[in-house]
This record gives sequence, structure tokens and C-alpha cells, in this order.
Amino acid sequence: MRRRKTAVAAGCCLAFFLGTLLNVLFIPVSEHPLPRDGVPPSPPGSPVDPPEEEGGGGPAALEQQIRERYEEVLRYRQHRAVAARRRPLRPRERRLMDLAPPRTSAEQPGPRGRAAAGPRAGVSAELSLEPPLLGCRDIRNVSGVQYLGSGYTKAVYKAVLNRTLAVALKAVDFGGHDIAHCVRQFSSLGNCYRLAAYKIVKEMILLQRLRHANVLQLYGYCYQDSNDIPDTLTTITELGSPLEMIQLLQTSWEDRFRICLSLVRLLHYLAHSPLGSVTLLDFRPRQFVLVDGELKVTDLDDASIEESSCTSNSDCFMEFPARNFTLPCSVEGRCQSMNEKRNLYNAYRFFFTYLLPHSAPSSLRPLLDKIVNATGELHWGIDETAAQLERVLNLYKSGEYLQNTTWTPKAEYRRVPEAFIPDENYRCWPSYHHKGCLLSVFDVNEAIEICDSYSQCKAFVLTNQTTWTGRQLVFFKMASNPIVPDPDKITYVKVTD
Repeated sequence: MRRRKTAVAAGCCLAFFLGTLLNVLFIPVSEHPLPRDGVPPSPPGSPVDPPEEEGGGGPAALEQQIRERYEEVLRYRQHRAVAARRRPLRPRERRLMDLAPPRTSAEQPGPRGRAAAGPRAGVSAELSLEPPLLGCRDIRNVSGVQYLGSGYTKAVYKAVLNRTLAVALKAVDFGGHDIAHCVRQFSSLGNCYRLAAYKIVKEMILLQRLRHANVLQLYGYCYQDSNDIPDTLTTITELGSPLEMIQLLQTSWEDRFRICLSLVRLLHYLAHSPLGSVTLLDFRPRQFVLVDGELKVTDLDDASIEESSCTSNSDCFMEFPARNFTLPCSVEGRCQSMNEKRNLYNAYRFFFTYLLPHSAPSSLRPLLDKIVNATGELHWGIDETAAQLERVLNLYKSGEYLQNTTWTPKAEYRRVPEAFIPDENYRCWPSYHHKGCLLSVFDVNEAIEICDSYSQCKAFVLTNQTTWTGRQLVFFKMASNPIVPDPDKITYVKVTD
């Protein structure tokens, strides 16, 4: 998210923020009646016939950019269209939108020395998508609106619909870089909005097409008139928490491993998606969110399915800040696995190096180091990386990683069933509780090993809570008084040192 660095810019940002917020939520909206085929209206001024060059090239250059972005969106639609023709649409399926309606009279070029363009054949590549669950009617009942941030194109808000469902609302940011830069260059807010809106349309199609547990869910969308622009678009998506890498480094290794595993599962899916191999060109932590501990990609407007063409290996050059790679050029004239390898190296440099090895169980560190090194050198592809991380998960969940350790208990412990020690906490790192030492264990023996490793530990309490891997959460205590009854817990007290 961009920060405004000066007071003047901050004032402008606030004004733009308020304007965009009104655009998303508080301008009166209209639920557009759907045609019989269930197609919502298109973004305003969808591309028409390629414009003729004008003096200076200003308007023509903008129209060309709109045309190119429109054609990019259409390519993603056509991937679905090929599959859609294999079977008839079910009654409750509908096309996402018709991107190229007939040109209105207001959009016809003027008679300045050229004939008016003839009507253009409509483009109607079908997408067999389920009807949107949410729309403009739901946005009318919004509450608890909170600005979350913005990037070059979109502004994102948190909102509660019907006082029950927390969602994220995304819309073109009228104060964002893309709109501001375009208006300065072309002085056409309407056309600049069209250009930016196609990025949201592209993201909508990808969110619908790439159905996966680690892809954010699209709940719906709404068209509304705002800022003298008809049919401005707002998308309604699943809400997640932004990634804060500093905070993640303070969480348990188990939770950090879950994030890396989620990411690898996502990248494995993207490498073998129905659209082909998908690469995330803008691959940064802020493009992801956490939903109930699972990592999900939220920003797909800069995703690409284009495979780089080549005539020799030198054409398959990937440059990163710390490393460069040259991939082989295939006999088909494509750089082999470039989309996959780009995603994988970005996962290594933004996630694996920080989250995987630190504070991991000692017996798992050799395998984790091997994974980090292999991805950092791109010796493995995503298939092998995913298989190795799944192996780590299996070793951790099954307790097999404990069989490689040589440990002898240092003390004896007395078991006290249905008992709990409410106080006597001490802090450890990393912990699931910020005021105490709450860790996950595979069994009682591992809890005893942990307690023996802390000089201040004199007792521990098994709770009935488990982590995402099924491991039990245990409180470690520095004394055993007082012990109080609790039917859901079991206490172990150290009786010898």
C-alpha cells in the first residue's frame, strides 16, 4: 500500500479516500435488470472499433491501451469459453458480463473529417459461472466501514453486510496512481476509469476461474453510478487479514509452516491450473491475506498466463535482486517452466527464508534446510517442493520426527487428572499465548521433554484444545500452587529434579 509522504499529499489522499468511499458505498445504487441470459451490464464504454489516429495521438493512445486491456480480459474469458462449449449451460449458470455492447450514440466519433464507424459485432464469450451471491442490495445494508488500504489501482474497504457477514469491498481508487497518472496524461476521467476498471474485471474472472482453497473467494459485485461515470464497479470478496512479516516471525513455527504449506499448495495449483501455468507478476506479501490461518492470494489483476517465447536459452533470463537464472528454451520456442519457477523463487525470497527454518523442531531442520536451499537455487520445481513440504507435514502430524531424537527424561512427574493451575505463568518464545508459555505437543512425552528443557518449568497442563495439525496445546508453569478443579484439563507436576 502506498503511503502519502507529505502533508499536502496526505490532504489530497484524504479527499480522494472520502470520494472513493462515497463511490463504493453511499452513492445511490441501482440493481441493473439482467437480460434473459443473465448477463450483468459491462463496464462503461467497452472497447469498440480500433480508433483512427488523431493529431498528437493522445485520445488514440488511450483508446489503444483500453483496447489492449480489453483483449487481455477477453483472452481469459475465451479460455473458459472453450470449456463451456463442451456442454450446455445449467439453468442457474450465467455469463459474468458482456464486455463489448453496441456503441451508444454518445460514443460515436464526431464528423471531423472521417466517417462514423459501423456497428461492431458483439463479443459474448460465455463463462459458466454461478450467479453472484451478493450484489447492490446487500451493499445498501452495509455497516462498520473501514478503509484498509490501496494500491496503484484499487482501494479496499472492510464492511459488514446485513450486520452478519464481514467482507472486503474493492473499487477503482479515484485518488490512486493509475487514475491520477492517466488523467494528467489524457484529461479524460471516464476513459481512464475504463482503463483501470478492466483490471478489476480481469481479477473477477480469475477469482471465478481459479477455484482453490488458497484463492480468495469472490462473493459478488455491484454496478452503480458515481462521479458522473455510469456503472462503476465494486467487487465483494472474502475478508482476510493482511500479512505482517514482523508479527509472523513472533508466531509459532507450526503456524509459520502452515503459511508456507498454503503458499506451495497454491503455487502447485497455479502451475497446473485450468488456464495453464499462471504466474504472479506482482509477487509480494501484501498480495496475500490470512483467512483462519490459511494463506490466500487476494490480488490477481497482475497475474499472467503468457509463456515467454524464445529462440535460445539466453532469451529465458530471469533477473531478481540477488540472483539471476537462465532457463532452457524448449523445442516449441517457449521458456521451460518460467511462470512456475518465477513464482517458486519469489516464494523462497519472500517467505521460505524467513518463516521455514527458524525455531523448527531440531530433527526437521535438515529437511527444511534442504527445501530452502533447493528452491533458492531452483533445483526443484513446484511438484518436488510440494511433495517435500507434504512430507514435513506428515512427519510432524504423525510424531515420526520425534523418533530421530535421543532424549532421556530428567525428572519424574505426578499426573493430576481434572486439574488446572490458573497462575504461575512464565513467558517463552514462540508461544500461542502472549502472557504465558502455551505450546503444542504430539504427546505427553514431548511435553515432558519441553518442560525438562526450561529451568523454570515445574509443571504443565494438558488442555482440550488442538492446533490445525491436531496437536494438543499445553500450558507450562513455573509452580504448581494452587491447583484447582477443571474437568477438561490434566496437570503434570514435577516431583524430582
